[in-house]
Order: sequence, then C-alpha cells, then structure tokens
Amino acid sequence: MGNETELEFKVGDRVEWHGPGKIRGRIRQRLIAPMEIKGHHVAASDETPQYLVVSDASGEEAAHKPSALRKVD
Repeated sequence: MGNETELEFKVGDRVEWHGPGKIRGRIRQRLIAPMEIKGHHVAASDETPQYLVVSDASGEEAAHKPSALRKVD
C-alpha cells in the first residue's frame, strides 16, 4: 500500500524506515513542536507533525516525517 498517513501512527506502533538498510523500531512520541534531537533541529508543528522513533537494534532515538515511516507487524 505504500506509506501510511500520519493519522495511522500512534505511540507504540512498530514501524520501519530507511537508514543504512531498513531499520525497525517503535514510535515513542508524536512531535508537534520544534525541538533538538542529538544536535539536529526537528521542525515539527501541529500542521507538520513528526514522530520520535526508537531503533530496536541500537536503542537510538530519531525523528521522522510520517512519509518516511511504514507500519510493520
């Protein structure tokens, strides 16, 4: 089906995204305000939310736009 819309993601959902290969993890938080994560500016807002995800493999946090995520079982 392709990428899911942002309304389909919720905290705890398992997702995957592309990094060096496919990375899987869980959504920790829906971001709706600008913030910094590991020195990177995240331009999240009510109109353009992003998601804080945690990698299953490394435990590292990252922010992604909904279009970069895909829900997995």
